[in-house]
Amino acid sequence: MLRHENAVLRRNAGRVRYDPADRAWLAALTRFIPRRRWAEVFPVTPATLLAWHRRLTARKYDTSKRRKPGRPPTIRSTAPAWRQYLRAQAAGILAVDFLHVDTVSLTRLYVLVFIEHGTRRMHLGGVTARPTGDWTVQQARTLALDLGGRFGDFRFLIRDRGSNFTASFDAVFQATGTTILRTAVQAPRMNAICERLIGTLRRELLDRTLILNQAHLRAVLAEYQEHYNTARPHPCPGQRVPDGDPGSRVTAADPGTCQIRRKPVLSGLINEYKRAA
Repeated sequence: MLRHENAVLRRNAGRVRYDPADRAWLAALTRFIPRRRWAEVFPVTPATLLAWHRRLTARKYDTSKRRKPGRPPTIRSTAPAWRQYLRAQAAGILAVDFLHVDTVSLTRLYVLVFIEHGTRRMHLGGVTARPTGDWTVQQARTLALDLGGRFGDFRFLIRDRGSNFTASFDAVFQATGTTILRTAVQAPRMNAICERLIGTLRRELLDRTLILNQAHLRAVLAEYQEHYNTARPHPCPGQRVPDGDPGSRVTAADPGTCQIRRKPVLSGLINEYKRAA
């Protein structure tokens, strides 16, 4: 009865105007209602709720009055030497970078991510609201423990010149003979693979999810990391999955000759498809 009453009101009320407080309240209510019921309960679509959150975040960190929008211009290189170098040394390169995520309450959290160039395997460093130098060093030590003997296989580590990456952070990798490669100023292409990973995280997960707090962000990132490493093929390593069989490739299946099973990830935000046994 309530759904029918809402439908009648929407047909006759015309376009509804929402105040910022109304938008914040509706966005907060999404945490208590299953996603499949949003279309029945809310007068707007899920995409509208996510757009409201992005608009609030952009307003909080708007710096357009202090500088021109966009990334500063870079000097275009005339030779593909850096690209050739990365491809030739891919098996021994590890890259690291930070990305930020804004919660529903507009609290900014920072995520440290690592990626192996050769296999495209992703490693989640950690989530924090204060990415100090000591915290970053601890994440490097944790990665060393998780990788065990494989930690010494990396010959190069690519990172930017942020103050979070201290001399103690570099020392964790240099202890096993790893050379630290710092990217040049205003040269994002020097760490392009890690930048691409951050873009993938935003497009496939963070831009489509309202993050409640630090624990929630850590949980969804951990679930996505498992999907990224065990089920998501990558074009550059020959359509291979990072944690899959090195000799296998993902190939298209004929739906008329075999059954396909679907596995929902992140409550159906992403789906994995495999042939039925």
